Amino acid sequence: MALFYKLYVILFRYLLLDPSSLIRNNLFNNYKKNNIMEQSKFPGWHGTTIIGVKKGDDVVIAGDGQVSLGNTVIKGSAKKVRRISPGGHDVICGFAGSTADAFTLLERLEAKLEASPGQLAKASISLAKDWRMDKYLKNLEAMLIVTDGSDIFVITGAGDVLEPEHGIAAIGSGGNFALAAARALIDSEQDAEAIAKKSLTIAAEICVFTNGNMTVEKISK
Repeated sequence: MALFYKLYVILFRYLLLDPSSLIRNNLFNNYKKNNIMEQSKFPGWHGTTIIGVKKGDDVVIAGDGQVSLGNTVIKGSAKKVRRISPGGHDVICGFAGSTADAFTLLERLEAKLEASPGQLAKASISLAKDWRMDKYLKNLEAMLIVTDGSDIFVITGAGDVLEPEHGIAAIGSGGNFALAAARALIDSEQDAEAIAKKSLTIAAEICVFTNGNMTVEKISK
C-alpha cells in the first residue's frame, strides 16, 4: 500500500502538476544525441579561438593560448598555430580541439603533403576522407585551419574541406566573434596580421574560453 501511494505521488507531481516536464526532457535528450559538442568525451574540447585572414599577398593564422577543461583554465600559453614545411613548401596550421588529436591530424596532413608537395587542396581532401572513413581517425576531436599562402581551408571530422568566403576562416568557441570582427575590418586599411590580432582580441573579450595570449604566423605568396 505504501509503495502504491509513493508511485501515485510521483505520477501526480510530474504528470498533473507539470505535464510539460516530460516534453522538455525528451527535447533535451534529443538535443544531446544530435549535438556533437554534447557527445564529446572531453568537456570544453572546443574551447579556443583560431582565425585565418587572407588579404593581399599575405595569409595570417592566429590563435589564443588558453587550454580549458570544462570550466577550469589548465594553461594560458599553449601554442595552437604551427608551421610545417613538407617537401620544402611552408604550410601554416591552426587547430581547435584535443591537442593529442590535433597533432595526430597534423602528422597525417604532413604525410599527405610530402606525397603531394605543394598541393594543399589535394592533401586536405585526402586527409578529410581518411578522417571521415577510418574507424580510428573518425573519433578524433579537432578542427583545422590550413594555408599555404595561396589557399585557406577549414578541415573538419565530418569530411568537409571548406574554402571560406572573403578569405576569412574561424573555428573554436570564440570563432563566430572573431569571424564577425574580421568581416567588419577586412575592407579597412589594416593588413591581414592587424585584422587577425584585433579580431582575436575582441573574441577574447567575449568568450570565456579564449585569452589574449596569441600565437601568430604569417605566410606570403
